[in-house]
Amino acid sequence: MTLRVTNTLPVVSSIHWHGLIVPAHMDGVPGLSFNGIAPGETFVYQFPVQQSGTYWYHSHSAFQEQSGLYGSIVIDPIGADPVQADSDHVLVLSDWTDEEPERIFEKLKAMSDYYNDQVPTAIDFLRDIASMGFSGAWDRRRHWLQMRMNPTDLADVSAPTYTYLVNGLPPAANYIVPARAGERLRLRVINAGASMTFDVRVPGLNLTVVSADGQPVHPVTVEEFRIAPAETYDVIVTPQADRAYTFFAQGIDRMGYARATLAPRAGMTAPVPPLDPPTWLAMEDMGMGEAHGGGHGGGMTTMPAVTVAAPQPGASSGSASAPASGQGHGNTSASDPHAEHVPSSSGKAAEASDPHAAHALPPSPPVDHGGHTSPQVQGADFSSAYSGAGLDTGPAVESRAMSPGPVIHDPGPRLRGNGRRVLVYSDLRTLGGAIDPRPPTRDIVLRLTGNMGRFIWGFDGKKYSESDPIHVALGERVRFVLINDTMMSHPIHVHGMWSEVETVDRKFLVRKHTVNVHPGKYITFLSTADVPGQWAFHCHQLYHMEAGMFRKVVVQ
Repeated sequence: MTLRVTNTLPVVSSIHWHGLIVPAHMDGVPGLSFNGIAPGETFVYQFPVQQSGTYWYHSHSAFQEQSGLYGSIVIDPIGADPVQADSDHVLVLSDWTDEEPERIFEKLKAMSDYYNDQVPTAIDFLRDIASMGFSGAWDRRRHWLQMRMNPTDLADVSAPTYTYLVNGLPPAANYIVPARAGERLRLRVINAGASMTFDVRVPGLNLTVVSADGQPVHPVTVEEFRIAPAETYDVIVTPQADRAYTFFAQGIDRMGYARATLAPRAGMTAPVPPLDPPTWLAMEDMGMGEAHGGGHGGGMTTMPAVTVAAPQPGASSGSASAPASGQGHGNTSASDPHAEHVPSSSGKAAEASDPHAAHALPPSPPVDHGGHTSPQVQGADFSSAYSGAGLDTGPAVESRAMSPGPVIHDPGPRLRGNGRRVLVYSDLRTLGGAIDPRPPTRDIVLRLTGNMGRFIWGFDGKKYSESDPIHVALGERVRFVLINDTMMSHPIHVHGMWSEVETVDRKFLVRKHTVNVHPGKYITFLSTADVPGQWAFHCHQLYHMEAGMFRKVVVQ
């Protein structure tokens, strides 16, 4: 494929082909894979197309992704498509703001909850006293006050500045997807939002998920799915009558939504459901209790407490191993003194059945804490390899999960127990099996860390400019272990290689290019470094990445 991209903007720009397997110099990350595209210049992207499915592209320069430089990619398979549908529709979700993104970032650095209109107030406290008594109202708050944390801080930027869009149109525009009774509609849903996670459903209809991040999966029927920034899902929907149905994507902030209408005729509308209540984060989101959606509960230590060693990242999977078959993004704002200097538009790089049961993990290969390999760890000592020894709480590490539970069984905050069948990662099984059957040579353990009050984000307590690259040998197969020590979700994207998500007993589950790690949870996935070069590894919440949640992976 050859694509000629001419930059008519007054600043250096770029295009990254999210999820497509390309040579490193075609990946489109200024400062890592090339210098960016200067104003007035044309850059020729040329690479073989090795996959089919639903993908997307976006700028990897400064905040251009937030300002609208993104689009969808649909690649048809060479042979028969495993998904049969009567019609095919792309629905791109996004979050639009009229503010300058650099100004948003400055506000977040000064006051991280600037856009959060759900911060508990004195009036809320009085209402709770009236409904549950003083002791009940106080008990609800005291843990959060002790931790100096906000129980409603699920999104950094939200509806006070955002309008949520479907294919560039706000809810009032009523984007129409042609749909007739009995017709199998394939909806290719892409979250191109810079910050917002969406919970998607079509009231009155089931959604059959047939593809995740461009890769076909065994069909699974749900009523709702969560889609984090950069993820894509293909679903089949079949209207039961010649009437209108609402495609409803509410933000995780529960302060706004994107909307389209499935209808046989233009101009038709259907009832728009009310937003779900803006429930508080639970103790389980801090690793402090049993997770309703599965996983082993635990605890979290917060600043200034000492580090608690040996978290136990294990619970029985509750799902059989699956047959399955077989990449990323970072930047900086030179005009913003608070922004972390990640590769930027300037082209300069600064540096089982019981989900609650304990599960004994199999022997592990050597463990690499952020790039430094530790001795072989096996059997009962496996959990100690995840303890993050030496990573104390402090200005850049606000809290530590003592016993993180597995992400794969958990629908996430504000979805648990909502009365609807919600998709979780353990439902997904990629068709065809793992691309590479080899076991990993080592584990690379990274903790997702931050300080929400100061809007500091990073891996292992370090932002990009403070960290060393992760080195992987060409052809090496490694296991990444991501442990979320924060109370916010982080969609993590690795460029240049697939993320083959595992069950807790280390069996292949689903192949993705972006994995969403919920608060107080962990996820493991295998990756094969089969393309040499320098690759980005980062959170796909744009403002977290800008603040430093970015690493460089060197394959050589």
